[in-house]
Amino acid sequence: MNSRRAFIHQGSLCLAGLGAGKILAAETEAQPILRVGLMTDLHYADKEATKTRFYREALSKLDEAVEFMNREKPAAVIELGDFIDQAPTVEQELEWLKTMEQHYAKLAMPRHYVLGNHCVGTLTKAEFAAHTGAALSGYSSFEKNGIRFILLDACFREDGIAYGRSNFHWKDCHIPAQELSWLKDELARATGPVIVMAHQRLDMDVAHAVKNAAEVRAILEQSKKVLAVFQGHSHKNDLQQINGIPYCTLVAMIEGSGQENNGYTLLDVLPDSSLRLNGFRKQTSHIFTS
Repeated sequence: MNSRRAFIHQGSLCLAGLGAGKILAAETEAQPILRVGLMTDLHYADKEATKTRFYREALSKLDEAVEFMNREKPAAVIELGDFIDQAPTVEQELEWLKTMEQHYAKLAMPRHYVLGNHCVGTLTKAEFAAHTGAALSGYSSFEKNGIRFILLDACFREDGIAYGRSNFHWKDCHIPAQELSWLKDELARATGPVIVMAHQRLDMDVAHAVKNAAEVRAILEQSKKVLAVFQGHSHKNDLQQINGIPYCTLVAMIEGSGQENNGYTLLDVLPDSSLRLNGFRKQTSHIFTS
């Protein structure tokens, strides 16, 4: 499979208050072979807002996105990290996580989790997994309609130690050798296209990127199976294309007050392996062509 792709900027679908079917019907007549929902960086916490982050409003923003997903019925929904914000104690962070999980669990379809640095700031990965449907290893994969989704975990220090109990600096993020080996195996056994999900960026954003991102990108490129990479962490819409693979950064749901500052996505895989990213509220839309 040829992984060289082009992207076409499509703007944003800001009319999420209207029926989503009306919006999507206007976009294109091409019917997807698979549709999944994406969202990222909710940072829920029961605490006062700071600057542009409105922590308590994450619940109502998540509720809107869940209601939307249940109406549109994608095959799965993936949250790309920083599901919660970091709390000063384990007990407090577990309470925030339980609250968020109660709302996220209202999805009628399978839900998935990418670990963000705030998810395992005070908690350990095992504690986060025990109170959600997240993989105990931190990284995982699943397949739908012949499309393999690979969910990476960069919540490791450069020395290989996993994040937890405030033992890290957020800029020291790394994908360790064991996970790289697993990634190679996942790509090798994929019989169809692959879509990669990450929290920390895998492109050339120096401040927010995984420290060994170039090594990860080389593995993705060599497979010639990767349609695109979707990521969060830097809270802004962004898009880079590196050696034929689009690296699309999704907007954070935590930023700004009110539903007009929400942002979530329906990702369509089309029959020719093109991708259509339908962004709602603040999320930018894109089309990635083969």
